[in-house]
Amino acid sequence: MLAGPATGRIGAPLALAVAALVLMGPAIVAPLMTVSTHGAQRETWLTSSAAALWRDGVPSLGVLVAIFSIVLPAAFLVLLIWVLASLRARWPGSVGAAFRWAKQLRPWVMIEVYLIGGFVAYSRIKVVSSVEVGIGGWCLIAAALMMLVALTQLDERTVWERLRPRERALPPGAQAIGCTSCDFLVPAMNAGEHCPRCRGKLHHRKPRSLERTTAFVLTGYLLYIPANTLPVLTTIRFGREEHNTILSGVLELIRNNLWPLAVIVFCASIVLPLIKLLGLSWMLLATRCGWSRFLVGRTRLYRTIDTVGRWSNIDIFSVAVLVAVLQFGSLTAVHAGSGLIAFAAVVIITMMATAVFDARLMWDARRAND
Repeated sequence: MLAGPATGRIGAPLALAVAALVLMGPAIVAPLMTVSTHGAQRETWLTSSAAALWRDGVPSLGVLVAIFSIVLPAAFLVLLIWVLASLRARWPGSVGAAFRWAKQLRPWVMIEVYLIGGFVAYSRIKVVSSVEVGIGGWCLIAAALMMLVALTQLDERTVWERLRPRERALPPGAQAIGCTSCDFLVPAMNAGEHCPRCRGKLHHRKPRSLERTTAFVLTGYLLYIPANTLPVLTTIRFGREEHNTILSGVLELIRNNLWPLAVIVFCASIVLPLIKLLGLSWMLLATRCGWSRFLVGRTRLYRTIDTVGRWSNIDIFSVAVLVAVLQFGSLTAVHAGSGLIAFAAVVIITMMATAVFDARLMWDARRAND
């Protein structure tokens, strides 16, 4: 799409982003939910998920949860507000780099993914205990909705157009390259320099894209097996220990008549990572072989997996919430399993594989064989 209803808007996304950042405050400091079972009561905060995983012996997952659900969302909103406020005040200055950073952070901002993971955990807790959503939970829902609406009202091309530097006419017959961040066209001789608009490094194509993508995809295949066979969650109730894999968790949701959530978890945690790996494998093979068929379909598939890849983290956030809130001593205790580390690695590696792959190479391979 070249232009849409959000084209030219600055004030609306700015106001919505400010509202989302303000709502993040009580979402962090107020309780998300309160769980009661057998007379015992426990509250959980947004920070509790990361802290619980750290105490549970998986500090790497605790750091990831904190970064994805708190640090990066706050940093993203601050950068976005700074850029839009500067444009609103007609003082763009050097905010091109800030908007480039915000654009690069967006796939890793997972406040809405955390929200869905928390809802999955809430539904599982509701079956065995009494649970009540707190002020922090409602503020988190509102913050996520505000941020999502802000992004629907934000047109990236509008921002880039207002940051456009004075262009120099290309010499006749000269080749041009486009910045991979802001699409600004510069002479091909400027490769290796910094983009005059967003200050990103200029390359004709992403460096060593095929080699890096291949390495990530192979690693993803190796980790996919333990991610789906090792337990991601261990539940202890009245001394009885139960180990759950991702698939057994889906079956548990089905047994509790939570079919919609079972479908979401199955698609996000099992189907989607496999589709990403198979899709990227097909693109790599087609590019190396110079195939010219289904180019548009392959490009659309790449954009799709690039957009939806982070939703595989639903299961990670769901387990993090369960570990944080279901700690009632000998009555009930929940611990993260070793399979969760492998699964988190698969999600991150496939996201990095998508980020380093340059879809333009598929079209280059076709032209080379024409």
